[in-house]
Amino acid sequence: MATSVLPPSSEHAPAPEVLLEFPDNRLLIELCGEFDRHLAEIEQRLGVQIIRRGNQLVVHGDPELCQQAAELLSLLYERLESGRPVEREDIDRELRLDRSDEEAAASGPDSQMEMFTGGKVEIKTRKKLVEPRTDAQKAYVKNLYENEMAFGIGPAGTGKTYLAVAVGVSMFIQGHVDKIILCRPAVEAGERLGFLPGTQEEKVDPYMQPLYDALNDFLPGKQLAKLKEEKTIEIAPLAFMRGRTLSNAYVVLDEAQNATTMQMKMFLTRLGEGSRMVITGDRTQVDLPRGVQSGLQDAERLLAPIPKISFNYFTAKDVVRHPLVAAIIEAYDKDEMTG
Repeated sequence: MATSVLPPSSEHAPAPEVLLEFPDNRLLIELCGEFDRHLAEIEQRLGVQIIRRGNQLVVHGDPELCQQAAELLSLLYERLESGRPVEREDIDRELRLDRSDEEAAASGPDSQMEMFTGGKVEIKTRKKLVEPRTDAQKAYVKNLYENEMAFGIGPAGTGKTYLAVAVGVSMFIQGHVDKIILCRPAVEAGERLGFLPGTQEEKVDPYMQPLYDALNDFLPGKQLAKLKEEKTIEIAPLAFMRGRTLSNAYVVLDEAQNATTMQMKMFLTRLGEGSRMVITGDRTQVDLPRGVQSGLQDAERLLAPIPKISFNYFTAKDVVRHPLVAAIIEAYDKDEMTG
């Protein structure tokens, strides 16, 4: 692929053009996306104009932004050359990530994980390859592999639980753990659900649905059903952890802000030989009764000085859901600060 900077196309043009030439027209079509939607996304995000001429793309606009767009297009084309697709989230990830530390990342935690080859952080599951989309997510995934206990704290939509489950599935597939246990405190978020019909499991399932959704993204349905039947993968309320010692397991506590101090202590002391624990939560969405202390806040205060326990924090900038979610979180945060 060739890249060159052209002089202004006319005396009225305020900046030079950047021209990129792509040898494979089939890959160029995939790079542009259906109805050129990928090009439109890059144009909107960077404020440039991209024109397609045969097997060439010409980028117009501010010189620095043109160069950034050209580098982004080159990275995405290389991705296609390696046999991987390009989706909107790949564009988002490449625009968000700081790649200045990739050489350092390449010396990653464990060569067996194949995590940081070429500076890329990738989580391999049965159904998809998961890649962090922000620098905070990248640091979080690295800590999930490096530490036996890791905390991910921040607002909804930042990938805390999704990435934790992805790493758990990857470690299970590679034989680093024998089972996966996912749990949540069964705390009602403002609604009274206790009188719903059904068995205890059917009453609890609505609380656990986000964990099922994440697993369904990473494992084929039949395999997931078999692993659940064999109790190799468990999804259970936090209260079910009492009295257990969890060895050679990957354990995730989601919505940890809704665990009481005693529940948190109980959970953390379940850690057994060869196990790993991930605790995720959002301090702004505590659904505990008024006056009950959140165990997540206590855990932060008490455990921060202990080596091999990592704490990763996310902000609205790390939201990878709809762009409006980030704006909503920022609006609430601003109101809380001014109020």
